[in-house]
Amino acid sequence: MTVPAAEAEERARSFHDVMSRRRTVRDFDSRPIPDGVLEWAVRTAATAPSGAHVQPWRFVVLTDPERKRRLRAAAEAEEREFYSRRASEEWLAALAPLGTDAHKPFLETAPAVIVVFEVHKGPHTPRPYYTKESVGIAVGLLLATLHQAGLATLTHTPSPMRFLNEICERPPEERGAYVVPVGYPAPGARVPDLVRKPLDQVMTRL
Repeated sequence: MTVPAAEAEERARSFHDVMSRRRTVRDFDSRPIPDGVLEWAVRTAATAPSGAHVQPWRFVVLTDPERKRRLRAAAEAEEREFYSRRASEEWLAALAPLGTDAHKPFLETAPAVIVVFEVHKGPHTPRPYYTKESVGIAVGLLLATLHQAGLATLTHTPSPMRFLNEICERPPEERGAYVVPVGYPAPGARVPDLVRKPLDQVMTRL
């Protein structure tokens, strides 16, 4: 697709204006997600570039309340270990302004949770290249599409994540990478008052 030069900056600016309003949400409403939105978001994520075009990703959409309950229980067990034993004081200090802790109710309250797996070499899957980078780009496109559709998201990365294979019924060559609750913000949902770095702190032109 060729964009006329006169439109290029305006298109980039318009997309920025949409994405600049994106915020991570931890309080979700129970309203259902409109039909087709998640499917289109995953289709868009799957357009991401990947090493050798192996496309090493799997998106598992959880909407069943019992599976989400199990997901929350397993994730909170890992998070309790993280906050009480694994995290350094420096890391905990960095998290303090966000007000996060081992409590993860959003894994149950969000109407859908997308669990993203990295697909590694297995009996029926080829060896991937630049797996983490490829899946990370795909997740970025996923979040952008969901925001464009008016939905809120949260990027959760419990570690370790092996419990995800059992809950999502995935083979061992697939490794959990991201857990993304999706839905509408709950009435009165609050988000951290964060300031993004200005352009001159994130871009250098040589």
